[in-house]
Amino acid sequence: MIRTAILLLVLAGAALGAENWRDEGVIYLAHTPNAAMNPVPVHAVEIGHGFWYGRREANVERSIPTMFTLLDEHGIVENFRNTAAHNGKPHNGPLYTDSDLYKWMEAAAWSLQSHDDPALRKQLDSLTATIASAQEPSGYVNTYWSGARASERFTQMYRSHELYCLGHLLQAGIAYYRSTGNTALLDIGRKFADYLVADFGPTKRPLLTGHPELEMALVELYRTTGEKKYLGLAGYLLSGVETERLQLKPSQITYLFSGVPFTSRTALVGHAVRAMYASSGATDYYSETGDAAYRKTLDTLWADLTMRKMYITGGVGARAEGESFGAAYELPNDQAYGESCAAIGNMMWNFRLLQVTGEEKYADVMERALYNGVNSGMSLDGTLYCYRNPLASTGEKIRNPWYETTCCPPNLERVLASLPGYFYSTSKDGIWVHLYHNSKLDWHLEDGTGLKIEQQTEYPWKGDVTLEVTPEKAERFTLRLRIPEWAKNASVEVNGAKEAAPRAGSYAAITRSWKAGDRVTLDLPMETRALAANPRVESDYAKVAVARGPLIYCLEAPDQSAPVGDLEFAGLSEPFEKLDRPDLLQGVVVLEHKGAAYEPTLAETPLYLPWADAERRTARPVELNFIPYYAWANRGTNAMEVWVPLGLR
Repeated sequence: MIRTAILLLVLAGAALGAENWRDEGVIYLAHTPNAAMNPVPVHAVEIGHGFWYGRREANVERSIPTMFTLLDEHGIVENFRNTAAHNGKPHNGPLYTDSDLYKWMEAAAWSLQSHDDPALRKQLDSLTATIASAQEPSGYVNTYWSGARASERFTQMYRSHELYCLGHLLQAGIAYYRSTGNTALLDIGRKFADYLVADFGPTKRPLLTGHPELEMALVELYRTTGEKKYLGLAGYLLSGVETERLQLKPSQITYLFSGVPFTSRTALVGHAVRAMYASSGATDYYSETGDAAYRKTLDTLWADLTMRKMYITGGVGARAEGESFGAAYELPNDQAYGESCAAIGNMMWNFRLLQVTGEEKYADVMERALYNGVNSGMSLDGTLYCYRNPLASTGEKIRNPWYETTCCPPNLERVLASLPGYFYSTSKDGIWVHLYHNSKLDWHLEDGTGLKIEQQTEYPWKGDVTLEVTPEKAERFTLRLRIPEWAKNASVEVNGAKEAAPRAGSYAAITRSWKAGDRVTLDLPMETRALAANPRVESDYAKVAVARGPLIYCLEAPDQSAPVGDLEFAGLSEPFEKLDRPDLLQGVVVLEHKGAAYEPTLAETPLYLPWADAERRTARPVELNFIPYYAWANRGTNAMEVWVPLGLR
């Protein structure tokens, strides 16, 4: 076992300030004053066969190994060796490549909690030693801003990514510590953070996170070590007090989503990933400080996101230019940027808001992003990745094994590796269930009482979930089951007896004296939903999107009898047909509905014609065949559409 092999490192971990590194989850909120709950650690949940099982197996067996090979082949590891050797060799890749290796290390570290792999631990230890060799006595480590560029450090913070790389170094170190008790990688990042604390601040040198990320890493470092100076540094970065000293331009402030007080924000603007990471860090900071101005701003920004700027897939970022948000209701489909990292940021932000508030609406957005905008980012075989995730396509090549900017692939890998840590949380009065899947929880309540919960379900294909609850002794506590907003007419039974009908968009709270073998049956009706967008979303006007459970569906060319762009719904009065297709795309539920296809095809129709002639156009009846959005582009380059016209165009 991992912990047996590193038993001597436990004492070093204890010195960091936490009671036990095994207790710490993806984020650690056991002592956070403004949090409703605390996530269970990754190792406490075993994911069984089902929807996520194959994705996670592919991540461990193919994604993580092949991505390291690519990182190594492109010289990313060599950058650290060259920096340590002071040999003057040119830097490989863009200036932010250190962060890509750190994200890969974080993914590998989280995976160890589910799959013990001594060879992988040895590889991580070797990489840690390589990174340590490149660290300067001051604590500074960055392979791009070394050698001939050392004199330029912290002079181009709007673009340098120095703090962004440090943030990912800290998160990788924390993940490895929480998986093994080994602090060696964390010590490297902590030494760099100490350097910043000593040399930067309002009365010292100015500091800016040109790409927000470090803020949430610093708060997590504070939670891990108990050192308040790290929380203070996060607050300083979020305060945005250095605009004048750094002479930032308004356009830079907008794009970077930093440089002004976070609490002055009233809308999501600029680079989508930066905005999601800054909001995640601000949520972490609020949870530790309770600063009401932060909570007000977070509520304002969340409303802006969910009411005006989020794709139906949970994707974020309308414009390719600047990988940025557009104006309110600007949500183009084929031109959608929807970077995988932005969807991940959306998921991370809403997970944090959920832990702080206990409000189910945040779990809805988290799940929407996870199952759709995040899940679409990696191919089913785990070797190809989407940088952008559009909602319509004429068939461009969207999946690739490598990008010069390699942020998305290891980011997707760390989500899949840490996914068990998103399923459950504890609170003083019991346990919360956020996500449903065949799984086994082996953990404890906050009073120390051991607790096991086994889920049996075919979610998201079917909505019936059985949970067997087994405390180590009879114990009175509250079990909270998430009832998604889309799950109208859900029902809950305990040992065959019906509970009060739960409300959609809430957590059903069941408080009783639980004993070993108690069974809870949850029924979440999986009705197919035809969805419309706000009329101000011009791209989706008079169009329909299809959803079932947490999944968004799309039309893809191989499943249709006419070009995707020629298809439309022939009304919505008839129900959708559901087909189980275990032979298709590693097993999916296909949805069918009556539709129509233009004759002649639109490609053969004049560009402009009289309205009267347009009204006389004919369409032949066809069957529309919908697959889950996440699975598109796994059969080559094909046309695809999420939003389908209703009636003649």
